[in-house]
Parts: sequence; C-alpha cells; structure tokens
Amino acid sequence: MNAKAALLALLLPAAASAQSYAGLGAEADGFAPVTAPAELEFPRDHQAHEGFRIEWWYLTAILDGKDGEDYGIQWTLFRQATDPGPEGEGFGSPVIWMGHAALTTEDDHYYAERFARGGIGQAGVKAGPFEAWIDDWAMKGVDDGIGDLRVSAAGETFAYDLRAATPMPLVPQGEAGFSVKSETGQASYYYSQPFYEVDGTLDIEGREVAVTGTAWLDREWSSQPLAGDQEGWEWFSLVLGDGGRVMAFRLRGSESTYYSGTWIAPDGTPTPLAPDQVRIEPIGEAEVDGRMMPVEWRVEIPEFGLAVDTEPLNARSWMGTAFPYWEGPIRFQGSHEGRGYLEMTGW
Repeated sequence: MNAKAALLALLLPAAASAQSYAGLGAEADGFAPVTAPAELEFPRDHQAHEGFRIEWWYLTAILDGKDGEDYGIQWTLFRQATDPGPEGEGFGSPVIWMGHAALTTEDDHYYAERFARGGIGQAGVKAGPFEAWIDDWAMKGVDDGIGDLRVSAAGETFAYDLRAATPMPLVPQGEAGFSVKSETGQASYYYSQPFYEVDGTLDIEGREVAVTGTAWLDREWSSQPLAGDQEGWEWFSLVLGDGGRVMAFRLRGSESTYYSGTWIAPDGTPTPLAPDQVRIEPIGEAEVDGRMMPVEWRVEIPEFGLAVDTEPLNARSWMGTAFPYWEGPIRFQGSHEGRGYLEMTGW
C-alpha cells in the first residue's frame, strides 16, 4: 500500500470500503437524512453542514485566453465526515477535507490535490465574509454571499487567480433544492450559481495568460447520495447561446440508469426535469489513462428542443487523484451551440 492509499484507509474508512463510487453509496447510519422539502436558507447553506457525511463546493470555468486559446479550470473543496458529530477542534476531529484544482488546455491537463484534517484550521468554510479554503487555495467572497468571488489555486506547473461575479439569483436543483439520485430514493440537497462572469489570469508552466469567460458553482450535501449498486455518473453543465443553462446527469447502476436535470431559463428560472425527460448516450470513445472510455456524448431534452452532441476540449482530462475521475471543458453543437463542462466518475 502506497503512502496515499494508507492515508486514505486511515482517514476515509467509509470511502475505502465503498460499494459505489468513493463510498457515496455506502450505508449512512447515524448521519442526517436528506428529506423533502429542502428548505434552503442563505447564507447558512453556503457553509458546512454538520451531521451530514459528504458535501462539496465545486466551481468550473470556461475561459477564453487573450492568446486566442480555450481553457477550463476546476476548483473543488470536499468535506467528508467519518462520524456524524461536530467537527470539533484538534486532530481528533471526524472531518477530512480534500481539495482538487485543475487547468485544462487543448493539449494538456494539469491537476493537483490537497488533504487536510478538520479541527486544526488547515481547511474549512466560513461566512462573514464567505471563504472556503484548504492551505493557500481559496474561494473568497466580499460578504456572506457568493455573488462575488475571488478564486485561486496552484499546482507544481500551473496556477490561476480569477474573479467571478454575477447579480443573478441562485438556482435550486431538483424540486426546490431536493435532488433525487435513484429510484430507491437516495437524494442530496443541491443548488447552483451557473451565471458567473469571470476574468483573471492563468499561469501555465511560467507563461501568464489573461482570460475571460463564464463559471458555474455547485453546492451539494448528503449522507448517502447514491444507491448501493450505482457505480458512477456523467454530469453536464451546458451554457447555451441564448443565455440559458442546462444541468443534466445520469447515474449508472448495475440494474438501471437514473437520469435527471434542470432547464434554466436566461433569467434564472429553473424547470426540474423528470428521468424520462432526459436522454444521455455515449457516441465516441478515446484512450484515457490506458483504456478506452466514452468522451463524446449526445444529450437530449425533447420537451425543450435540445439535441446536442458534445466533444471535449481535451479528451485526456483525467484527474489521477485518490479517487480518479474525468473532468474537463466541452463544446457542443446541434439544436444549440455552446460550451460547458463534463464530469465522469466510476470509470
């Protein structure tokens, strides 16, 4: 067992013995259940939720470089509780924090990973003003809200420093923030801010690039978001040419596949989509991390006239982290044209 695997076995026992992707389908006895209605409240729900087992603050950005190239970045902070009690202080804390940062170009995909123990100030989330951090990676707001953020992170050969701002309302996913993930009722609380405008700089192996673009922030928390037989998911965020947004996902299980999503109008009004309203199918493969996997997809939402084919900016956008997955910017065309992000887990 290498050092990273040993650390994970000690710090994330639920994940180490997982039935499904990263332990998200394991039983959650003692943790808070996810039940309807969601009753979202802000700024309370921008912060950590003690009692729940897993949550994340997840930002992706689609960027145009002043050099004429396309880029994508990811900034993520995960909170994992090994016991349902409060975070507490000191190294006895039951909370583990994990950070992921990535920068994607047409030719390269850079990523980095950080771990921190709860209770010692190395990582966390707070309001007054809002801040999420792990070591020197940070997502900082100017007040208790998340409408105006400064986002920064760095790996050995890349870094970024971006400002993301929007006056748009937050978007609840699912039924007013209650997002069902399986036919047996697993669910999460889930909301997004998909309307950020972004500007800032990238540093790519010492080369600085000024960028502008759009960003999408997801906030999600649960205690058992997957069913025990679900092996992973494909999640899409699509930025449409008319200013609308689409979130769509499918969760792969040994018995069935579960679909869901949200159609988001240009003014931010969400329409939840039932499983039979979303179609997601692979249409093309590439060799990634030594094996073939789907990287091109068809996404259809017939009720809204959406039928698009997606392709990655970089097919090898593989996150070789402790729990590896694919994450990168995409382009799409068909009934609509635009760009977005794709995450694929469990491969």
